[in-house]
Amino acid sequence: MTRRFGSTFLAMAFCTGAAMAEPTYTLLNFADLRGWPEDDHQKALDAFLTTCGDIDRHGWPPLCDLASQGQEARAFFETFFTPVLIEDGQEMLFTGYFEPEIHGARRQGGPYQHPLYQMPNDLESPWLTRREIEETRALEGQGLEIAWIDDPVDVFFLQVQGSGRVRLEDGSVIRVGYAGANGRDYSSIGSELVRRGIYKPHQVSADVIRSWVRRNPDDGRDLLWTNDSFVFFRELDDVPAEKGPLGAMGRSVTPGRSIAVDPTITMLGAPVWIEKDGAEAMNRLMIAQDTGSAIKGAQRADIFFGTGDSAGRAAGRIRDGGRMVVLMPIQNALALVPEVVE
Repeated sequence: MTRRFGSTFLAMAFCTGAAMAEPTYTLLNFADLRGWPEDDHQKALDAFLTTCGDIDRHGWPPLCDLASQGQEARAFFETFFTPVLIEDGQEMLFTGYFEPEIHGARRQGGPYQHPLYQMPNDLESPWLTRREIEETRALEGQGLEIAWIDDPVDVFFLQVQGSGRVRLEDGSVIRVGYAGANGRDYSSIGSELVRRGIYKPHQVSADVIRSWVRRNPDDGRDLLWTNDSFVFFRELDDVPAEKGPLGAMGRSVTPGRSIAVDPTITMLGAPVWIEKDGAEAMNRLMIAQDTGSAIKGAQRADIFFGTGDSAGRAAGRIRDGGRMVVLMPIQNALALVPEVVE
């Protein structure tokens, strides 16, 4: 979704901040990938095809042409790619993200009192903080409101996710995406609740935060204001309702097959094998099609779970270790580890 804040405030709340080493590259075999034979490789190939044609790096266009010609999926990946383990000294961390769906109206009225704003013209960066914007009503009267929402916490979480859907009273849907921000640093309200001693780290989730803010409206407003960052949106009229939101490559992401990665290390559009540990273990071929500011490092990924509350609950449960392995065209992979060539 070109999400600027990753899956959640949680991912940024509890990161260690340890320095990352220069990446190292280890060539693997497909036999080294846990659960590789059992995956549905065709679903991965379908997701791969949505963005492969946009990759113009050396070695990729011929592969994309072949992929679009009806290849047997598993054989395609095994024939033309090599698994490469990229490490930078940091432990693997998987989190999850989703596309929120919230309730709103085109006009202010009744419960719909909290606006989603378009990007103002000629906005300076950094601009006003979240608190300053809302306390001074700095955006009112400019016709920037896309829609009015019935819950300020929903507005806040939509800004954290960076995109989502607004279901209107007549049942129609507006899809909105990230348009820009006020240039202020993001800070985690989950971390702030922990700092204040209200919750322990393992207790914090989106539902817990939402419930606490609603029970404590004045303190809740102050809590939201501790995050100086404020996000603006644009309407996405060109994305069909049945498709996922746009990722960083400008194409719809696929639930359960798209991940956000650090694009300075993992190339966008590349297939990535994940081995996620935890209560809901997952061995699956994904496609790197999104980014997020909390997603930094060689062993860091955010899994897209879909749209709506159930997807949000599933995404919110994910904070697991494991490993991820990037699939690279064979010649590209060998070029990274030239000493293996005799």
